[in-house]
Amino acid sequence: MIRVRRSAVIDAPIERVWEVLRDFNSHSAWHPAVGPSEIENGEPADQVGCIRNFTLKDGNHIREQLLALSDRDYISTYCILDATLPMRNYVATVQLKRVTDGDRTFWHWESTFDVPKGREREFDQLVGGGVYEAGFRALADYLRGGKRKPHAVPGNIEPQGVVATAFGGPEVLAFRKLELPRGEVLIRQAAIGVNYIDVYIRKGLYAMIEPPAPIGMEAAGVVLESRSPDFRPGDRVAYACTPPGAYVTVRALPAKDLVLLPDHVSDETAAAVMLKGMTAEYLLHRTFRVKPGDTVLVHAAAGGVGLLLCQWGKALGARVVGTVSSEAKAQLAAANGCDEVIVTRDYRFASRLKRGADVIYDGLGREAAKENYEALATRGHWVSYGQASGPHHSFPDLTAKSGTLSRPVLFHYTADHLREMAGNVFAALREGVLRVEVRHRYPLAAAADAHRDLEARRTAGQIVLLP
Repeated sequence: MIRVRRSAVIDAPIERVWEVLRDFNSHSAWHPAVGPSEIENGEPADQVGCIRNFTLKDGNHIREQLLALSDRDYISTYCILDATLPMRNYVATVQLKRVTDGDRTFWHWESTFDVPKGREREFDQLVGGGVYEAGFRALADYLRGGKRKPHAVPGNIEPQGVVATAFGGPEVLAFRKLELPRGEVLIRQAAIGVNYIDVYIRKGLYAMIEPPAPIGMEAAGVVLESRSPDFRPGDRVAYACTPPGAYVTVRALPAKDLVLLPDHVSDETAAAVMLKGMTAEYLLHRTFRVKPGDTVLVHAAAGGVGLLLCQWGKALGARVVGTVSSEAKAQLAAANGCDEVIVTRDYRFASRLKRGADVIYDGLGREAAKENYEALATRGHWVSYGQASGPHHSFPDLTAKSGTLSRPVLFHYTADHLREMAGNVFAALREGVLRVEVRHRYPLAAAADAHRDLEARRTAGQIVLLP
């Protein structure tokens, strides 16, 4: 166990400093290392026992619980419940004292925790320098300057976007001038992800727009203007959320739908991985918790979600089997974690599996239903999360296999766990568990071409539009 102690004198009255620090969720407004943060279950931020759930700007995710709070003694104590950093048994105390020489405040910050052997010095500097000392300086600046004000929007931004003028094929997508949007956080977009859900929305299979309207679910860019304390102009951010509308140069969104991007994640990578990466996260860790030795069947294994499922599933110790539509895609899937690759264009694969699948990640839909049933192991779990070949009319009775079926939707998971899930994806990128290669780039105005190539199976991996 190591102990980290740091102290500083803040040039502000103790009541003013305590007013900020007693708010267990205030650090996202003033600490430079902290990204968006929220108190779980809507509890008050000064209620003992409340839990704050936040993401660091380097992509790590932490959940902390307030253990004690004393307005009389100006002391708060908290602990880490979960963290992507290898810190265990972390307990910290913040204590303030009046400085008799002037109207200033002495601030002492101390913690004890366990880290892997040999990394004590690293974490002493990380916590003591990057968190405590940086926090002293940042709070002093925050108290001197007051709350941040939004910056003006630069005048040279021309709002444009791709609009679905009707429901139908790629030809309904038109590039148009748009009105400047208004909202809590205004973003100049740098890269936009293309996903198969965009095709469903364009066709009208998902009733999520009323044409004419922009489509698209994910993008990355820079904040131009913010009325939220969670974000400042100049912050790099990303999102994957409803309603559709990402195929634009400038977009306004609520702060709750945005996450800060760590430095190690580029705009293109973020645009390519937010929706697909968080999809892989919930499919592998929430809908069905993959464990070592499981046989995992991944359809469209060379696609955007498929490649990430293969990589992450392999890292979890699973035996990964993928289906693809060509030999070239088979090579790509094999290079990204597939132990066995089945090439098929007619949805025939069950007889070629060496053993039944403990979990099937099915984005194919109707045409693969019969084969999926045959491929499912006893007590297997069939996860139907897409419908590239068309929507299911019905599903086979799984009783004979004691099988289970899920029809999950990403946004039902991100509604409560967005920052946690995004933080897990960013951490997987940093650690090399996920490797994202943007293989197809199109100008924003050529979104229709991107859709044609996607539907014709001429793409593999990640696709982005560049404004």
